[in-house]
Amino acid sequence: MEVNMTVAINCPSEMKATSNGVFQGDNPLDFALPLAILQICLVVILTRVLGLLFRPLRQPRVVAEIVGGILLGPSAVGRSHEFLHAVFPERSLTMLDTLANLGLLFFLFLVGLELDPKSLRHTGKAAMGIALAGITLPFLLGIGTSFVLRSTISQGVHAPPFLIFMGVALSITAFPVLARILAELKLLNTNVGRMAMSAAAVNDVAAWIFLALAIALSGTGRSPLVSLWVFLFGFAFVLFCFFTLPPIFRWMSSRCSDGEPISELYICATLSIVLAAGFFTDLIGIHALFGAFVVGVLVPKDGPLAGALVDKVEGLVSGLFLPLYFVSSGLKTNIATIKGAQSWGLLVLVVFTACLGKVLGTIAVALFCKMPVQESIALGFLMNTKGLVELIVLNIGKDRKVLNDQTFAILVLMAIITTFITTPIVMAVYKPAKRKSKSEYINRTIEREDPNSELRILACFHSVTNIPSVLNLIEASRGAEGKEWVGRRVCVYAMHLMELTERSSAIFMVHRARKNQLPFWNKGGKADSDQIVVAFEDFGQLSRVSIRPMTAISPLSSIHEDVCNSAERKRAAIIILPFHKHQRYDGCLETTRGDFQWVNQKVLEQPPCSVGILVDRGFGGGSHISASNVSSTITIFFFGGSDDREALAYGRRMAEHPGITLNVIRFLPSPDMVVESIVVDINKYDTNDVSASIDERVLSELKMKKTEEKSIKYEERVVSNSCDAIDVMREFGRCHLILVGRMPEGRVVESFHLKSVECPELGPIGSLFTSPELLTSASLLVIQQFRGPLSSFSTSAMVLPEEVKA
Repeated sequence: MEVNMTVAINCPSEMKATSNGVFQGDNPLDFALPLAILQICLVVILTRVLGLLFRPLRQPRVVAEIVGGILLGPSAVGRSHEFLHAVFPERSLTMLDTLANLGLLFFLFLVGLELDPKSLRHTGKAAMGIALAGITLPFLLGIGTSFVLRSTISQGVHAPPFLIFMGVALSITAFPVLARILAELKLLNTNVGRMAMSAAAVNDVAAWIFLALAIALSGTGRSPLVSLWVFLFGFAFVLFCFFTLPPIFRWMSSRCSDGEPISELYICATLSIVLAAGFFTDLIGIHALFGAFVVGVLVPKDGPLAGALVDKVEGLVSGLFLPLYFVSSGLKTNIATIKGAQSWGLLVLVVFTACLGKVLGTIAVALFCKMPVQESIALGFLMNTKGLVELIVLNIGKDRKVLNDQTFAILVLMAIITTFITTPIVMAVYKPAKRKSKSEYINRTIEREDPNSELRILACFHSVTNIPSVLNLIEASRGAEGKEWVGRRVCVYAMHLMELTERSSAIFMVHRARKNQLPFWNKGGKADSDQIVVAFEDFGQLSRVSIRPMTAISPLSSIHEDVCNSAERKRAAIIILPFHKHQRYDGCLETTRGDFQWVNQKVLEQPPCSVGILVDRGFGGGSHISASNVSSTITIFFFGGSDDREALAYGRRMAEHPGITLNVIRFLPSPDMVVESIVVDINKYDTNDVSASIDERVLSELKMKKTEEKSIKYEERVVSNSCDAIDVMREFGRCHLILVGRMPEGRVVESFHLKSVECPELGPIGSLFTSPELLTSASLLVIQQFRGPLSSFSTSAMVLPEEVKA
């Protein structure tokens, strides 16, 4: 009886779920639910703040999360026993660990979703060799380091599991963290990026296998055969899942239609399978995480099911529950245990060994594969990236009593240091952006001496809703048929602009983009059900239009650099950007992605070629129109200046299409036009005699062409003020597409009052056609001709006279 009383006294008191509130005399921190809410909020806020602080250093979020967990533990804030007992009392740690591991279980399921086993079969010999060298050498060095640690700070630990854990800890490459670093540094589509991703995928699979072996060896069974049974039953579990789960998932995926909501029954069934797999692997004695990871790997990556699972699970898991795992790990990390010269010397030894094994092994094989020295060094440090999987290995080792407090703290610091130094070292030794294209880049504009030369277009889009109008614009750009330069007329690069967020599914998007060259689209099996793929395949079959899909995955703060660099590399003559607003049912425009307005402005500031912004009002009717069915009227309002000439050159090319009629309306000032004496500064490009003479020459050529082709109509209108000009634009605005220059020149434009407005990237005339005062059903393409980087971005636009508004 006395023994039972003693046990009861030493055990932490049981926590009830909810309190009655402070007015009833209860302290909410003594109850499980309010305490868990406080812990989650505190962890999320701290990790987000640290993420913002580390962002200028271009560090992945996992660094901030690991550091945040350590700060809340006994290494920093947790040194205050009052804080630790109030916010993270011992009786709450079971609930905290349960929530953290539950979130981690579903996160490992997402990691498995991002790993495509089919891609491993196509891994090249170079990537496979780099992966094997990046595993073998650090694994062997990790085993060697373990002997040093066992003779000093880890005396008495069981040798076989300790050797394996140390080898795995030093040989892991964090695949998700590596993908984010590559995306941040814009290296995903470089040779280094492709090689690193392929090798890291192989490394990731090998690390899980070694970890399973380490866990099996670290069991506390009564017989040495227990570890063998654990490993064999784990292998049998994988085989069972491999043969039974894929048919079930394929059946689910076959019953899910593209573009339709996924049934909640399939989502719940899949998540239940994840939990059941976690239960069985925990029952076997491996770890619940392995079951979740295996299920994620076996879910078909094609079809809408995988994407729906990511959307349903990822936000809650990555945003709320996963940070709890980092604080749970941080509570076990006490840097204060690293004391004296010996301990700090061992830390240096572990970091040096980890870097030496990964970097040296990778560089050796990369050089053997004839990679350049700079690329080999960058690849070596990229493969040395650690992350969440590293932390999982260390925590399992500590829970299994394989790693003591001091060794655990040393290895956690090693993971932080090796990941932290990756980005600055790679930026220092490898700068692919500075490499210039050897090919000569001449045709940066549509207006050129040889109008029959190849036209290269970089067409950007944010979502699938932008694509039909972009395709119809490209169709109009094809020009005439039956010419001798068939096949060299138009080359289009369709670039999907994808924001790199903190969501792990960014890696999933990278896989899909690299696998199919079409982001989010599956080219196999069910291509007929995907209208977008059908549209691109139709264009691919055209004899004179070559469409090459591309993907830009970057933070919004730098995605404009991807656009400009891609246009430079592909030697595009014009970049087509979608406007950040779309048309509502009442004809007005509303903002869909306001942050892309800034992207458009940055591209206009540093353009490598001409730029066009497409304001889509359903050009072509919202679906791709075949060449034989095209019947469109395009109107150009010509005021004067280089931008208007570029719009005219584009319109003349479109007029060669047999289904397009071009109307060119030139505005001329009347002799009695009076321009008010106000300061007018339109991008600091004033009308001059040289520009006016060029305008006259271009229009003279147009008049001659008009007599030869019936598809071109030219008309001059004399106006005495801005109201007359607006009336003319209303008269001829009933068409399918309007082309205007971004910064027109001349006295007619000067007659408009200018002020700061919402969309300066459209210029004065473009802003007029998107204002509520001048509604039109026609789509609008605002064009800026290339003339070098702009020194400033004008924010001037038009103020309608009161009589026009009325």
